[in-house]
Amino acid sequence: MGLTRESVIDGLLAKVPYFGWLGVQLDRRGDELTTVLPFAGRLIGNPALPALHGGVTAAFLETAAVMELVWTAMGDEGGGVLPADGPEVELGEGEARAAGPMPRLPKTIDFTIDYLRSGLARDAYARGRVVRLGRRYASVQVEAWQENRSRLFAQATGHFLMPQPRG
Repeated sequence: MGLTRESVIDGLLAKVPYFGWLGVQLDRRGDELTTVLPFAGRLIGNPALPALHGGVTAAFLETAAVMELVWTAMGDEGGGVLPADGPEVELGEGEARAAGPMPRLPKTIDFTIDYLRSGLARDAYARGRVVRLGRRYASVQVEAWQENRSRLFAQATGHFLMPQPRG
């Protein structure tokens, strides 16, 4: 049995050290995926406000874009357009032990961020939308907010090179 999109994104969160350092979590509700950045003092860049570091905001938005792209590309039934010939992964204790090759991930071509206001010392949320998903190229838009979804603190657009099957 192949990996499901849920097990792939859980595996990514578990295997990428920077995601762990940031503390990124995912909230899945139906077909929507929200990336959550729980507040931690180490994420502060300007202690006078205090405000989230701009690099943390950028990493959070790019993480949300990649997670949304993987989620969308794999589709409801898994598989999708991501070639599954990456490294083997086995999920940890307490999780469904669906082991198999991880799909190769899209590579960032460019990522443009609009910092709309300071990210404050509280949890942040981001949701991406895949604008274009082709065999070679994908485009994703991301919006980030804190307490009020209509009051964004950052937004981004990313372009990604989709992995090609080997051989």
